[in-house]
Amino acid sequence: MQPSAPASTSSDPGTKKPKKRFVGTKSTKVPRTGVSTTVANQIPQEILADPQLNAAIKQLPSNYSFEIHKTIHHVKKNNATVVALQLPEGLQMFACTIADIIERFTDALTVIMGDVTYGACCIDDYTAVALGCDMLIHYGHSCLVPMDQTMIKTLYVFVEIGVDSQHLAQTVRLNFPDDRSIFHESLLASEESDAKLPAGTIIGRLNHLRIEGSATSEQSSVVTQSTDSAPPTRTRLALVSTIQFVAALQQLKEDLTSEYSNPNPFLAPSGLLEGSTEEPAPVDGQPKLWTGVYDATIPRSKPLSPGELLGCTAPPIGDVDALIYLGDGRFHLESVMIQNPDIPAFRYDPYSKKLTRERYGHQEMRSIRNDAVQIARKSIDSLVSASTEESPLWGVILGTLGRQGSFKQLQAITKQLASSRTSIPYMPILLSELSPAKLALFNPHISTFVQTSCPRLSIDWGYAFERPLLTPYETAVAVGKAVGWMDESGESKGTYPMDFYSAGTPWAVSRVKAEF
Repeated sequence: MQPSAPASTSSDPGTKKPKKRFVGTKSTKVPRTGVSTTVANQIPQEILADPQLNAAIKQLPSNYSFEIHKTIHHVKKNNATVVALQLPEGLQMFACTIADIIERFTDALTVIMGDVTYGACCIDDYTAVALGCDMLIHYGHSCLVPMDQTMIKTLYVFVEIGVDSQHLAQTVRLNFPDDRSIFHESLLASEESDAKLPAGTIIGRLNHLRIEGSATSEQSSVVTQSTDSAPPTRTRLALVSTIQFVAALQQLKEDLTSEYSNPNPFLAPSGLLEGSTEEPAPVDGQPKLWTGVYDATIPRSKPLSPGELLGCTAPPIGDVDALIYLGDGRFHLESVMIQNPDIPAFRYDPYSKKLTRERYGHQEMRSIRNDAVQIARKSIDSLVSASTEESPLWGVILGTLGRQGSFKQLQAITKQLASSRTSIPYMPILLSELSPAKLALFNPHISTFVQTSCPRLSIDWGYAFERPLLTPYETAVAVGKAVGWMDESGESKGTYPMDFYSAGTPWAVSRVKAEF
């Protein structure tokens, strides 16, 4: 922004001069021209233009952004001598190639950390330090543990993955009417009725919301609103993904919040059935695309990036007609579905190029988790009448896989147990990975387990454990410190929250203050 020009001194004295905000510097020192400021993290040109480095980078898939130039720059800038590489299993196949590039173009040695990495919470800076490394590069996840809190210099590489954005936008426009009333009538209503049919019922090929046209070459491959009707209410969509596709979400939002005017031939997006990986060709009589403007939003749950989901953390979404998840698999999608049980969910798989309606057994999950809480409560009641030798105790598990567990959060939980209406005796337990077989080995004297590793261990696998395996939130419900999701009669009365890392929640605060 340039400073405003000074007001004229010859203006009418009765005219009030507008106040102007000062923009610039009060320093009288004249800056030297031709001197550019050096940005500390700016990648030097000799790295960007290194022909041998660029040739080596071509050994990696071009649609995966491993940020090799940035990596080489940071390794050199930090004078790193031993660099630890931590990748999730889906990227482990590229570890040796990345290690070879780092060792060839820097003076550092590399160590590949092969332990399982489930998510951003599994960053293993402690092990990297124990191995004698002086730098850690963590791939595939966002900065859940800030770099100023790790025990070692850390670089996060999100590994953004390229998406066919045109195919994605066309697929949405093919299946989702831009008119909210038509969306509910033609998609949700008919889709819900088909879902009630017995298994094996033939319902025929989906007709893409009844917007296909006749096979005439004169017709356009787009659908526009009639000028005689009242202005439609825009269809409201929420867009979410994992960190690899957040950039693609922004592009999708831009495509949906502007009118469709693509002059290219219709590319036959996949829709709710099949995707096509072959070279597309225009075909007369293809279903039409909706060309209007959608009300697309990208929700955020801080400290995560806009649209980003974790398996344990998802944003509450307001009044929308549907949510679209961009990504493969269901783990992260289920998080936002649990947080927003009343919003229809759809998943676009960027690899298979398929768009599917996704569902979740909310009532079953809530009932199973409520049963675990009720069993834990009964063990509290038994403390009143039990003798010292017979009284049950709770096992409080500190997850030791990377940064999954927080010692301060464990302290907060034990304080909560001690201050319960009936003080609950507990036993601290350290475990890297939990399994039914592992916990079954513990003395039956332990009536209930509380785990700080990952809420999804309890939500997804809690039924497989012989004794209740509670999350910090469920523990608070069991001791009467938090409101539950079901009433005494077993009816749902609220949402089961997925806010384990959301800023300001008791679980996030406890990692800092050691109390809820």
